[in-house]
Amino acid sequence: MQIRGRKTTLQILVALACVSLGSPDAGGAQRLSRSQLEQMADAEARRAVPMLREFLAIPSDAHFPEQLARNRVWVADAFAKRGFEVAELETAGAPLLLAERRVAQPERRVLVYLQVDGQPVDPARWVLAPPHQPTLAQPIGDPESGFGWGEIPWSSLDGVWNPEWRIFARSASDAKGPIAMLLAALDALAHAEREPSYDLALVLDFEEELGSPHLPEAVERYREALAADLLVILDGPRHPSNRPTLTFGARGIATVTLEVFGPRVPQHSGHYGNWVPNPAQRLARLLASMKGDDGRVHIPGFYDGVELDGATREILRAVPDDEPAIREALGIARADAVGASLQEAIQYPSLNVRGLSSAWVGDEVRTVVPASAIAEIDLRLVPETPGERQVELVREWVRAQGYHLVAGRDPTDEERRRHDRIARFDAEVSYGAFRTPYESLVGRWLSRALRRAFGEAPIRIRMGGGSIPIAPFVVTLGVPAVIVPTVNADNNQHSPNENLRLGNWTEGIRTFLSILDQPIVEP
Repeated sequence: MQIRGRKTTLQILVALACVSLGSPDAGGAQRLSRSQLEQMADAEARRAVPMLREFLAIPSDAHFPEQLARNRVWVADAFAKRGFEVAELETAGAPLLLAERRVAQPERRVLVYLQVDGQPVDPARWVLAPPHQPTLAQPIGDPESGFGWGEIPWSSLDGVWNPEWRIFARSASDAKGPIAMLLAALDALAHAEREPSYDLALVLDFEEELGSPHLPEAVERYREALAADLLVILDGPRHPSNRPTLTFGARGIATVTLEVFGPRVPQHSGHYGNWVPNPAQRLARLLASMKGDDGRVHIPGFYDGVELDGATREILRAVPDDEPAIREALGIARADAVGASLQEAIQYPSLNVRGLSSAWVGDEVRTVVPASAIAEIDLRLVPETPGERQVELVREWVRAQGYHLVAGRDPTDEERRRHDRIARFDAEVSYGAFRTPYESLVGRWLSRALRRAFGEAPIRIRMGGGSIPIAPFVVTLGVPAVIVPTVNADNNQHSPNENLRLGNWTEGIRTFLSILDQPIVEP
């Protein structure tokens, strides 16, 4: 473990701490008031925009190690300048970074998980500017025809900000924006000559968009260095209402590649149609057999172990989803019936066909019987449904439909002679799910911080629908975890034209500033 770091004395730029402070914490120290948090965050948001732009301009596709290396240097330097000891934790892939800052008589040790890498890009589909050229834009159009976006100069930020302006760039929301928010919050706290009441350790992952394949082994290998009392994940969008949000769990994920084989090579559909079985049609029937029209999985045992009692359903109903508006925004007439609501549906495991391929389409279409048809499937997991079990249930279902299965290869000539139906079945479990009780220490602490920052209780979500690689920390380290999302829900993450709403940039800094200033010990 090679340590690189340097502690610096930050110049005090703003004397916001000189005004009277808010209520005292358990130790008698004065906490920042809501108005102070708002003023400090607004001021720091303006100062920190150049830092955010510089960070977003560095490409961060994990498929390119040279891009990750540039980001590691930038991130290590950014936290070292703010008094953190920074270490590289070697893995079989890209190293993790561990940044630590200690205080005298800490209440607890808090571990914070941050993602640095971003999704690949298709520059041709970015409408304003190249994806790594951060661009400021304002909404244009009208509510009837729909809003678009028009570029405006960065000098527009010298005046009054419109919170609806957006910064367009890859990783603006997922997830360099939250990292920059934390850096800005640390600066704001330093300007006020304050520091957290707990030790702070940050683990930065550079392969999250690849499924963090080396993270479980790294958590086991570095379990002593990563040990903590609480885990905070800075990731994901707020509730669609854009109100302050805490998410107390996330589904895990496993993936399946299912390829159904037909003739050795594509055959002329006139010569052999009606005679050579079509693998695309067979695959379609196979996939259709797995789920009903109501969206529920038919595979026996798929939902076993998941039971929602009355108290849990009350918790889920407390989330203020406007489901008609969500359906309208998505352009669908009705939702699947896996659960009685969106929140209830997310509490169950899912089986999703995320991609299909067979032969050629569009301008390249040909009159052939395809040689094979491929389905890419993702299985979202909940704590009651381990990934290995779910994968095996799907595998056995395919076998039960009469398929001979191979793994990692095409069928042999002998297998083609002996078996009418052949499929390749390859699967991988990336990581499991986690769920933390609302009334856990980390849950109460973060809820108090967000209430102080915004004057209202945060929306509390029992389980987020997406997947993040946190289960290794929860299982291996035995540390409870809660997600603190800050970005706008309509940020286009993973898609072209990813963006960060300016109001969320400012409120994200306020969120992290309040958490840094919030004592963990109960008042």
